[in-house]
Amino acid sequence: MAKMIKKNYLLAPGPTPVPVDVLLEGAKDTIHHRTPQFKKIFEDAVNGTKEVFRTRNDLFILASSGTGAMEMAVANIVNPGEKLIVCSVGKFGERWVELAKTFGAEIVLVERDYGDFYTPEMVERALDENPDAVAVLTTLSETSTGTVMDIEGISKVVKKAGKLIAVDGISGLVAERLLTDDWGLDIVVSGSQKGFMLPPGLAFISFSKEAIEKSKNVSSTSFYFNLKKYLKDPIPWTPAVNLIYQQSLAVKMLLEEGMENVWARHELMGKATREAIKAMGLELFSKRPGNVLTSVKVPEGVDGGKIVSIMRDEYGVTIAGGQGSMKGNIFRIAHLGYMSDYDVIIALTSLEKVLRRLGFKVEYGTGARVAMEIFEKEGA
Repeated sequence: MAKMIKKNYLLAPGPTPVPVDVLLEGAKDTIHHRTPQFKKIFEDAVNGTKEVFRTRNDLFILASSGTGAMEMAVANIVNPGEKLIVCSVGKFGERWVELAKTFGAEIVLVERDYGDFYTPEMVERALDENPDAVAVLTTLSETSTGTVMDIEGISKVVKKAGKLIAVDGISGLVAERLLTDDWGLDIVVSGSQKGFMLPPGLAFISFSKEAIEKSKNVSSTSFYFNLKKYLKDPIPWTPAVNLIYQQSLAVKMLLEEGMENVWARHELMGKATREAIKAMGLELFSKRPGNVLTSVKVPEGVDGGKIVSIMRDEYGVTIAGGQGSMKGNIFRIAHLGYMSDYDVIIALTSLEKVLRRLGFKVEYGTGARVAMEIFEKEGA
């Protein structure tokens, strides 16, 4: 039997694939970060990222993972003992909870099960019952389940109550429509290794004037993530110089494609994946699935861990398993960032091969056919 070579395909919700041109940009000579030359590159990266965020607010680039930006958000808007409304439907909503606890906030939890979602009405009820809350912490796309929230609707009720709203857009930004200024979002955070098509290592955070004003009355216990330092100097510490080169190019590529087109591309890949999964006789896990990834229930009698490990280790196709209480119960196929219709087809055909091997009956080409028909109909 002929032995096939194994190519690697990355369809995890972070890190995601990086275009070759962006990778090569990072191989350029490292220059000093206090030179006029680097200042120009840095400003281009910031201004381009603002356009992706759809904001004119102050925006900072951090040498950290996205969690660093989440920490910066909490550290600068809440004093110990002040109240935060924290919305959680998965692992990363739980991260907001952990951060709120770390900085001594009193927490009011708006919580639903993994795979479920919270609504503007739920948040409005929490605000009515807690008029002394200073802010609401939310998530655009819950990466652990692939569930997207109605951030525009939630922001309306938060702004009506006169409170701040912070949004974890680490996986959701770029793949999902998000209009920071038009929706009145006070803080938005994201990370480089998702829709921005970059290696891990950068985080991004924007602050509205209202959030900055609140920060002036917060005794932040964070040194590295103290907003007051960034307002004095947007590069208070040594930045990730070569990653900034890459950021500048990546946002240029996104803006040349056009954010409306970027959103539409992700929407189409998400739709094709979901419909293909259903055609294969599998069940979607999320009750409000988005365009970052598709979470799928592991069929009865199949080892969920083996689906992920065989696809990755033997066929070179990396998807993600479940997190937290969902480990072994779901798997997640990302369609995020530098991906196209053929990435989706590769994931689906590999999945069919593994499922057949593990005893689940599915005819070869079932999912791929449905996905290709959708792509063809949409002109992809």
